[in-house]
Amino acid sequence: MIRVFVLYSEQPDPARYEQHAELSRQAAPGAITRHGRVLGGVPDPDAAYYFEFEFTDREAWKAAQEGLMRSAEDAQGLGVPFRVYFAELE
Repeated sequence: MIRVFVLYSEQPDPARYEQHAELSRQAAPGAITRHGRVLGGVPDPDAAYYFEFEFTDREAWKAAQEGLMRSAEDAQGLGVPFRVYFAELE
């Protein structure tokens, strides 16, 4: 399983973010998506909001690359700094 997760440094505008979340779901139809507020971190919270794409395997992830790029481009328009991570779960 592959997860692509995004950590936003602050909470995006809710109305604009819902548009982004919908675009992201449509851009990667083979993925399960989740998002929500970050409740805290140790030792210091460095993120306020979370989004993830979950793919069944590397092939599904690779097939979604174009859509993931569209999602990332749209995320830049949110006006909130973010970081993207990729994880392979066993």
